[in-house]
Amino acid sequence: MVEEINDKLLPIANVGRIMKQILPPSAKISKQAKETMQECASEFISFVTGEASDKCHKENRKTVNGDDICWALSSLGFDNYAEGMGRYLHKYREFERERASQNKANCGIAAGEEREEADEQIAHSPTALELRVFEKGGSSLTKPS
Repeated sequence: MVEEINDKLLPIANVGRIMKQILPPSAKISKQAKETMQECASEFISFVTGEASDKCHKENRKTVNGDDICWALSSLGFDNYAEGMGRYLHKYREFERERASQNKANCGIAAGEEREEADEQIAHSPTALELRVFEKGGSSLTKPS
């Protein structure tokens, strides 16, 4: 039963790492605080994903995409998050398109299987993007991801 619950939660080490990014270096975080944030963040993600999944189900689609998540955030009243996520998603897609064209131009890949293989590698490689953390006052802090 406990394993089943833990399978649905974000990894606690990742939650702690995210929490530490916003706190001063000397700050300590209790295990209880990490566990509480882990449960809250996991529940929030499930809530938003469930709404996006319902939308996809109604539209007879099996795949939830970034636009569906933005729609779900907005429909659930998280408009500020939806706008920020939409901007991030747009920049991410733009970055990926540019990188894909640069890789294709640099490699001089021929048509056929080699091109499909390169596209697959590009789609699964990590990217360098920024994460913006918004505070109540509306200002943002830029943190490298």
